[in-house]
Amino acid sequence: MVGMELEQPLGSVIQGSLSQGLEVRLHPDVSVEEMRVGKFLVVQGRRSRFFCMLTDVALGTANPRILANPPDPNNLFLQEVLAGSGTYGTVSLTPMLMFTPTAPSETPEEFKPEKKKKSKVSEGQLSLGSFEPQSNSGFELLPVKTIPSHFSQVFDASDRDFRAVFGWEDDPHRRNFAIGMPIDMDVPICIDLDRFVERSNGVFGKSGTGKSFLTRLLLSGIIRKRAAVNLIFDMHSEYGWEATREGKQFSTVKGLRQLFPGQVQIYTLDPESTKRRGVRDAQELFISYDQIDVEDLMLVRGELNLSEASLENAIILRNEFGRSWITRLLSMSNEEIQEFCEVKMGSKSSIMALQRKLQRLDDLKYLRQTCPHNYVSQILESLEAGKHVVVEFGSQSNLLSYMLATNVIARRIHASYVHKAEKFLQTKNVSDRPQPLVITIEEAHRFLDPSTVGQTIFGTIAREMRKYFVTLLVVDQRPSGIDNEVMSQVGTRITALLNDEKDIEAIFTGVSGGQSLRSVLAKLDSKQQALILGHAVPMPVVIRTRPYDETFYAEIGAIDWEEVPTEAVIKAAESAKADLGF
Repeated sequence: MVGMELEQPLGSVIQGSLSQGLEVRLHPDVSVEEMRVGKFLVVQGRRSRFFCMLTDVALGTANPRILANPPDPNNLFLQEVLAGSGTYGTVSLTPMLMFTPTAPSETPEEFKPEKKKKSKVSEGQLSLGSFEPQSNSGFELLPVKTIPSHFSQVFDASDRDFRAVFGWEDDPHRRNFAIGMPIDMDVPICIDLDRFVERSNGVFGKSGTGKSFLTRLLLSGIIRKRAAVNLIFDMHSEYGWEATREGKQFSTVKGLRQLFPGQVQIYTLDPESTKRRGVRDAQELFISYDQIDVEDLMLVRGELNLSEASLENAIILRNEFGRSWITRLLSMSNEEIQEFCEVKMGSKSSIMALQRKLQRLDDLKYLRQTCPHNYVSQILESLEAGKHVVVEFGSQSNLLSYMLATNVIARRIHASYVHKAEKFLQTKNVSDRPQPLVITIEEAHRFLDPSTVGQTIFGTIAREMRKYFVTLLVVDQRPSGIDNEVMSQVGTRITALLNDEKDIEAIFTGVSGGQSLRSVLAKLDSKQQALILGHAVPMPVVIRTRPYDETFYAEIGAIDWEEVPTEAVIKAAESAKADLGF
């Protein structure tokens, strides 16, 4: 940076605290209208450089008399005289991270502010050269434990600052994936996919804000970087082959199968619907009655209108007839039910009500009395082979159908992963380590609400974190409906616009200092903007989401499987051993 002209500061720190954030008075030549909530700024302290998010904008006056007698709107001269002295703008900053030299010295030359380029540069042109803050012994990236001194100068964040914090997508040592850009710059914001798949994650936002597009971006990154295998329960058939793009003009976007034809398989619970939509090479998927357990019915008790007494008698039937209990129940006559109740102390009225309500299962196209082929095992074999599986529902996308099928399939796959993880725990052999699995579910609050979370396999997975190498990617527009304990375990939260106060509050469950980000979330644009915070990013950041278009197809689709170094895979395995206590 030697000899480079310095960037002009935006303002000076005038007061603040570690808990409440910093107040910055803007310099007279800086317009308050240029300051937007969610903007990324840096404060140059005497020793450290602080990375901050702008959380509020305000106007101030030096004398109350100015407010009592404001200048005439046409008197531009007097307004200019008052600007910066009598009137001024202030912004509130929340410090997120700081770069600190490892030895007491002057600020490293790399962190002195540089003059901002007037022309924007494309992602392909951005480069830090040999600048790698994670490996530089002269300074380190730390959580904020202090604040800068009075009158420290505030600057716009540069491309270099973003790269120092969020890395870059072509980093050979990390599985970084560019998910978007800052709201006022063209520099990629990356998430660390290895950290992303370590825990369960969530994509939230009200209807129409682009949750499905965000989810497709994330799934594409996981596939592209080989961070995990995916099992996607595609409620509205948006992830497999193609999906409709919102807008006045009808158009479609490519699904995962088109982007990764050799790596993604589609299973369908409604083959007729799948064929009508022109989906190629989809495999049929059926579930038999003997694969449905009482726990699965507990999840859909509301949709089937099952009483507590009916569920208690279902347990009696299962204990008597085993896995074939539903088939036996549906074929029983009134006399047989009466005889059964006399011997097994069941309730005739409850069992008859259960029989009547379970007849609704005949309306589900994918259910069979018996299946000669175990389709769930076939899905598991695909996952073990490194294939990503999309389960389409077609016309079977009502809540009863979706919730029943996802719980039945996920419960068996999770049981298999538990068995494999226990084997890995015993042998401590890297070859026995299961490949991490990410299960994507929509309408997640239906599975994870406080009343049913104990009966669903998804509640178990969310609480276990990556203990058995299985995590969730939940997609939902009502995060307030998700159990607080489960929500606190969600590692990375990618949130588009939310209006409901309860939903906004739920996003920050278990997040330290989340109060200062509430105003940021509430003021997002309704399209292509999101707030990311949590385990996979070093600090919260507001992004313009990466376009899901022809340019993205070209960048994401050309896969060279040799790109991922063997060392990275070994490192991930060693990390998994450490997580299991080896």
